[in-house]
Parts: sequence; C-alpha cells; structure tokens
Amino acid sequence: MPPIQDHPLRFKLANELHARPFPSLTAPCRAIYLAIKQPKDAAARDRGADLAHLIDLLDRHETPHPQPGATHYQGRIGQFMLKWEQHTEFVTYTVFMPGLGDRAFDPADFDVFPPDWLARAPGVRVTSAMLRIDERPADDTAISRQLHDWLVPESVAVSEVIDGDAVIAGDFRIDPAGHQRFAIFVREGIGQRRVGRIVQRLCEIETYKAMSMLGFTRVREISPRLGEIDTELTRLMQIMTDEDGQEEGTLKALLKVSAQLESLSARMSFRLGATGAYEAIVGQRIEVLREERFQGRQTFSEFMMRRYDPAMRTVKSAERRLESMTNRATRAADLLRTRVEVGRSAQNQQLLESMDKRAELQLQLQKTVEGLSVVAISYYAVSLAGYLMYPVADLLGISKGMMTAILTLPVVAVVWLMIRRIRHHMEGGGPDL
Repeated sequence: MPPIQDHPLRFKLANELHARPFPSLTAPCRAIYLAIKQPKDAAARDRGADLAHLIDLLDRHETPHPQPGATHYQGRIGQFMLKWEQHTEFVTYTVFMPGLGDRAFDPADFDVFPPDWLARAPGVRVTSAMLRIDERPADDTAISRQLHDWLVPESVAVSEVIDGDAVIAGDFRIDPAGHQRFAIFVREGIGQRRVGRIVQRLCEIETYKAMSMLGFTRVREISPRLGEIDTELTRLMQIMTDEDGQEEGTLKALLKVSAQLESLSARMSFRLGATGAYEAIVGQRIEVLREERFQGRQTFSEFMMRRYDPAMRTVKSAERRLESMTNRATRAADLLRTRVEVGRSAQNQQLLESMDKRAELQLQLQKTVEGLSVVAISYYAVSLAGYLMYPVADLLGISKGMMTAILTLPVVAVVWLMIRRIRHHMEGGGPDL
C-alpha cells in the first residue's frame, strides 16, 4: 500500500510555528531595535525591497544571504548577532551586543547601521529602541538610582516580571538621540531563552503600541470631517420630518452623504482593524510578563491604562460613530426612498384614473361616431339600393318613395351589423354571430 499523500503546505505550516525563535541572551548585554514602515499602503508594499535592503546590510559584512522570499533571518554581522523579521506592515531589525559598553544607552551603538544604508531604507522609522540588560543587584535601591539617571521620572514604568526573575523599566519617551530606552535587570541564573523572551516582549510592546497609535492619528484627522457629515445628516433628517415636498432633492443629498461615509469607511477600515489587532497584542504581551509592583512604582499595565488606553478608546469610539452614521444615512435614505416610491405610486394611481376617464370618454365618443357612421353609410347605401331597385318598383307598380322606405330598414340593419362586426374584430373578439 503506498504511503498517504501529504498536503502540499503541511510542512510549511508546521515549520511556521517554529520559524521565529526567541533569542538566547546572557546578561550583561545590550540590544538596539529598529522598525521600518512605508508611509502609505504598507500592507501592499513590494516586500522584495525589504529583503533587498537586508541583503545590502549583510553584504557589507560578507554575511550569507537568507533564502529567497524569506520573512525572517538571523545571522552575524561583524561581532554582533542580527535578527530580522518581516511583518504585515513593517520590518524590524534587532542587533544583540555583548557587554554593556562604557556608557549607558550610548547612541553610538546604532552606528552598526551605516547612515547611507539607513537613508536608502524602503520606508520610514516607526520606532527605535535601546535595551540594556544587566544583572539584578542585591540592593534594589541601586536600580532606583540608575533609573532616575536614565529615564524621565514622571513617566517611568517599572515592574517585576516572570515571577520575580527580572525587573523591567521604561518611560516610553524618545531620548535626545531619537530612541526609546528600556532597562532590564535579570536575576542570576535565569535562562538565556527567558532573557530573550523578555527582550522580545518589550520590543513588541513598543512596536505595536506605536503602530496602533497610527490609528489614533488617523481618527484625529477625520474627526472634523465626521462632524461636518454628522451635521449635514442631521439637517437632512430634519428636512425629512418637515415633509416640504422636496423628497427628490433630499434623497439625492442623502445618497451623496451615504457615498461619502462609505468612502471614508473603506479608507479607514484597514487602519481601524489593524489598530484593534495591535492593541490586543500590546495587552497580551504585557499580560504574559506577569507583572508585580516594584517599590510602589506604576507598572507597564498601569502606564498603558492611563496613557495608552484613552487613545484606543477614542479610536473605538470613532469607529462606532462612523458605523452608526453610515447606518443612519442608509436607514434615512431607505425611508425617504420608500416615501418617494409611495408618492410616485399615488401619482401613477391618479394618472391611471385620469386615463380610465379619458378612455371612457373616448369610448362614448366612439359609440357616438359609430352611430353617426351607421346613419351616413346607410343614407348612401339606401340611395344606391334605390337606384338598383327602381326598375323593379316600376314592374311591381310601386312608387320610388315606397321602394326607398322598404329598403331603408334592411340596409340600416346590414350596415349596423357590418360596423359592429368590424369593431368587434378590431377589439380582438371572436366572430360576432
């Protein structure tokens, strides 16, 4: 018996679950992170340009290329390890460096990306971050002193994560060099994969937060337009209640508003949907960190609740408002269209009644004309018949007047029957017997 045939995508789908492993990191170390996105239509971009940009960087270090069509890559560039990932709307570069360097969060670490290479990037920077991974000191007050020097105190979020295996901190602000800063202090003996997962989660939280905020900016851009359309829609619905006889013009205006809302909804649907997905990822990534409060500081989840969640609620509110306005415009147009159709039906009914009266008058006129036609045709027919029968009248000794009188009734009857048969035949009836 031959072996069962595999689905063509079986191995590809199974391998996809293991395609992007977490990095293995040993403290102390540091990482730099860069996310690039095309300004418009990023989901439909030429993904080959992303791969070509990566290959350009690898060629500068004589590093082997990824497979054609690859969506992720990991390899060395000089002394450092590079991790590259391609996503729906953006690509990310993460470079892992051993040790902490002479200066905390040194902007010179980003020199691993040559300036001319950055200038040729197929897109713009969505976010960039510097991550410092150090061993957790025995005295937690040392962590507080360092965070006070590195981060903005009023914005900093700090928490213990993964059952106390690490302390993470960040202020989600852009430093003078143009990067976000995240500090990670890991307990001695923690596994390398666990350190890598914490670093990966922080990078994902920052990236998806930035991507979801794009939806917030788009909503702020369209809010004035939504207000204008809402005002116009309310005005048109008020006109509908007045019943001023301008239904046709109001319906055209309503259809125009509906078209504008549908166009706006079509342009915003992807961004709003993506924003909801990115927000869910941010929440999930924070949840899996299993945060605990550190020295009474606000946690990452609390920071998001205070600073990030209001923006996401604004996006959801705008999405519901757009959907509600679209439904209102559609219902109003349907209602007005029904009113217009009812009005047209009434007009058509009146027209039919008028046509019925006109047809009845035409029928009466036709009968009148038919009677006159019988008289006229009979007159000439009697005259002709008289000329034919006058010789017979002389033989019978009857006067011409008497013969004319005798012929009149039969001739009139024959003419009437002939005209009736002709009319009956023209009206589609059967033979008139």
